[in-house]
Amino acid sequence: MLKDGVILNDRYVVMSRIGSGGMADVYKAEDRKLNRLVAIKVMKAEFREDTGFVAKFQKEAQAAAKLSHPNVVNVYDVGEDRGLYFIVMELVEGITLKNYIAKKGKLSVKEATSIAIQVSLGLEAAHNVGIIHRDVKPQNIMISTDGKVKLSDFGIAKAINSNTITANVMGSVHYSSPEQVRGGFSDARSDIYSLGITMYEMVTGRVPFDGDTTVAIAIKHLQEEIVPPSIYTPDLPYSLEQIILKCTQKDPDRRYQTAGELIEDLKRSLIDPQGSFVTVTPLAAHAETAAMTDRQMDNIRHNDGSAYRSRNNDDYDDDDDDDDDDDNDDGHSSGLEKTLTIVGYIVGAVIIVILILVIGNMAGVFNFGSKNNASSASSAAETTATPTPEASSSSSEGVEVPDFRGMTVDEATTEANKYGIGIYQTATEASDDYPEGQIINQSVEPGTTVDKGTTINVTVSTGESKVTIPTGIAGMDQSDAESALDALGLVTEIELQYDDEADVGTVISCDPAEGSQVAKGSTVKLYISKGQDDSNNVSVPAVVGQTQKQAEQMLDSVGLSYTVKQTTDESKENGIVISCSPDVGESVEKGTTVTLTVNSIADSSSSSSGSGKYVCYSPLSQPSGYNGGHVKLVLVQGNQSTTIYDGDNPWTNGTYSTPIESTSGETGEIDVYEDDTLIAKYPNVTFQAE
Repeated sequence: MLKDGVILNDRYVVMSRIGSGGMADVYKAEDRKLNRLVAIKVMKAEFREDTGFVAKFQKEAQAAAKLSHPNVVNVYDVGEDRGLYFIVMELVEGITLKNYIAKKGKLSVKEATSIAIQVSLGLEAAHNVGIIHRDVKPQNIMISTDGKVKLSDFGIAKAINSNTITANVMGSVHYSSPEQVRGGFSDARSDIYSLGITMYEMVTGRVPFDGDTTVAIAIKHLQEEIVPPSIYTPDLPYSLEQIILKCTQKDPDRRYQTAGELIEDLKRSLIDPQGSFVTVTPLAAHAETAAMTDRQMDNIRHNDGSAYRSRNNDDYDDDDDDDDDDDNDDGHSSGLEKTLTIVGYIVGAVIIVILILVIGNMAGVFNFGSKNNASSASSAAETTATPTPEASSSSSEGVEVPDFRGMTVDEATTEANKYGIGIYQTATEASDDYPEGQIINQSVEPGTTVDKGTTINVTVSTGESKVTIPTGIAGMDQSDAESALDALGLVTEIELQYDDEADVGTVISCDPAEGSQVAKGSTVKLYISKGQDDSNNVSVPAVVGQTQKQAEQMLDSVGLSYTVKQTTDESKENGIVISCSPDVGESVEKGTTVTLTVNSIADSSSSSSGSGKYVCYSPLSQPSGYNGGHVKLVLVQGNQSTTIYDGDNPWTNGTYSTPIESTSGETGEIDVYEDDTLIAKYPNVTFQAE
């Protein structure tokens, strides 16, 4: 999966993932070159190593790119970047037809016809440039926010050629044509079949063939006739039903041959809903001679031989036997021929009568009642489709509908089958009373008597209704945040935390985070600020007025670091701290460095004193931390501080060799300051009397 912000071909900036299919992920992206939003389909990693698949992916994308039509999701670009193969397409903001049907249960005739016309126009454009979609289904039909219908996902589309035959069933088996499920030749009429199944679902809210496995569904496409949609939608116009039945004929030659023909009839159905203008090629024109099996031929031969042997055992002379055999054969043959001839005339007469009645009804010569009557609709549809046993069950045998609420769809289906009725899920809905997966509503109230074969539409729970944690919780006062969440039916839990920035009593954050969807009654933890954490803070001790040594000891005792600066103030005692930063009494974190400013007055009495003189001849090496700045060397002996050097770099050749004089023979310490900052100390400097 691509991360947001990834740029493909230095042009397309990935914004978010909006979908995923069997072979690719789809992302919303920005085309920086044309400054527009697009959808990018990126091939999944498991297919990228298959060179044949990659070539097919690119070839089919290029074929789809030839299409440019208002009712087709247009392909803008095909590319490859760092091993990623992708297709750039038009971004359609809206909903799939599958979700739209699930939301509404079934569509109105006008709405379903309008959608079918727009999809047909898109298919016509594809077929005109030699492209067969091969996966027409509600999931691949987009309805944009402005009502425009667009056919999408030519992922298994293929250009028409002599090899448009596959050994594998492609697309979704609920909508696949018989020739697709048997692995035969796919052409424009295959797409028309799939569109017919889609129209069936639009007007009835269900697919005509369903089953526990894809194989079971595929067999139904091959062997079973479609139940006329008027069985489930009694007020369905006659012309639209006939259009659907013609689209879904098993034999491609009996369907619409082009999308243009289908569009013409769909438009006419809006003007003449009960018209009989839809024509389907009769089945008789496609009848084939039945071939006898070898076993049947053997049985015929065996019976003929037995009869022949039986006759030769009779007490007749050879001539009489021959004559009798001839007579008997002629008699049997003549009788059989007469019988077959009579039966043939009767069957022919019946067929002629039926054709006259059907043609007369279509021409308006006969009037057999309104098409809105469900039973007459079924009779009229018999020329094109034979109802399944479920649909043709006698309506006189009524059953009482059980209460399916609280059951799963599988449980309800098992229960419904006991009564000879069916279950079909048409929608999902949040529920506080039923767990996810359980039925919460049914189209027929429990206890109602219905005919066997009736299908009960049900709505399934998606779980408890969700609420969204509002944005802006962080920064609210605790009471305001609790009130806002309580109004949404949520429970709050409080946890106090230190925070250097949030005011005391305000919300720092919440868990789950703002914008999250949670079930009503869920607990949301609010983290409330209790201000700064002072447990690690100390006050700067009263070091001002203390000697440097005493001040350093006081800072060490409370966990503070220090640095020393020298200054001269003749009004204050030499060697004492005259100021510090931060100031005395200020609250700071442990480990903070306090700068001590120490008074340093040069002692001029040592040179004029007639008392003893002490000298240190040991050279001082240059400190490692020296950076070439102004240097001051201060001799510290007890409470006495004496500046022995004040100037530029005193370390000639890396050492300070000038003898150091003192008026005291005591051991001392020499502090090194660079630009008034203590950078080093020479402890235990020993002096000798001169």
